[in-house]
Amino acid sequence: MSQATSSVVPSDAGPRAAFNSLPLLIALFCLLWSYAFVAGKIGVTYCPPLILLAARFSLAGMLILGTVALRGDRWSLSLRDTLVFALIGVANNALYLGLGYTGLKSVSAGLGGLIVSANPVFTAVFAALLLNEQLTWRKVFGLLLGILGVGLIVWHRLSVGTDSLHGILFTFASLASIVAGTILFKLLAPKGSLWIGNGVQNMAAGIVLTPIAFTFSSVNDIVPNVQLLGAFAFLTLGGSMLAYVLWFHLLRACGATASSAYHFLMPPLGILFAWIVLGEHVAIRDLLGIVPVALGIYLVTRPAATATSAASR
Repeated sequence: MSQATSSVVPSDAGPRAAFNSLPLLIALFCLLWSYAFVAGKIGVTYCPPLILLAARFSLAGMLILGTVALRGDRWSLSLRDTLVFALIGVANNALYLGLGYTGLKSVSAGLGGLIVSANPVFTAVFAALLLNEQLTWRKVFGLLLGILGVGLIVWHRLSVGTDSLHGILFTFASLASIVAGTILFKLLAPKGSLWIGNGVQNMAAGIVLTPIAFTFSSVNDIVPNVQLLGAFAFLTLGGSMLAYVLWFHLLRACGATASSAYHFLMPPLGILFAWIVLGEHVAIRDLLGIVPVALGIYLVTRPAATATSAASR
């Protein structure tokens, strides 16, 4: 009886295709990262930028490391990797966002996202020079298309004349910091838990920024309200805690060049969120820049996505 039954019941012993969560993680990262420019613009409207960031990083670091301690998780970072994550925290958090939020005081959220979206170009060049990542002609063409799309949007936004040169320079310095942080992460390749590493990164940034913030800013300039509270909550939980873990995961899974290419999505998404939440003006020329941006991302990331998919199988 059992033999007859086994002969007619189809076998389910064959391997099943594993669900590829990478596209969902990429989408979530892009949404969190691009909306952070809008939340940051709201935050610096009611609070000095450095005080806002020092509080954000310190709270995020305490929440992450406090959760690790309460759960009794093993500390999986060596002394060397702990110091590496602390160094990356200075570059990726304290400098990148400290400079960027200072720029947001006199730059629109849309333009701030546009400038930082040039990250893929510089990252690709340094990744080829320092990390031996292959920079094919296809990737170069994709990067150029991304530059073209972002350039079209930037040119139009600057022609309106609502953003200050002072703020733009701070934002470009912010761009240099995140490129440095990205290359450092891939070059030094810290091992262990990304969650714990992100906690170390935030604590290091908070420690560095706190004395600077209270030296050059005053708590009397803080305007407590619901908007500030909402922006701070999103920046701490969605930005410092979740988005950075996703970013490090993408760097490990896709490489520096391919992961950074997703930053080309930040201009259209940032402009969209700024229009919905802040009422910033969006013109047809802004939207036209999305086409080469999307094609550029496809050309840069397709080889990495294919390799990742093959590896998962």
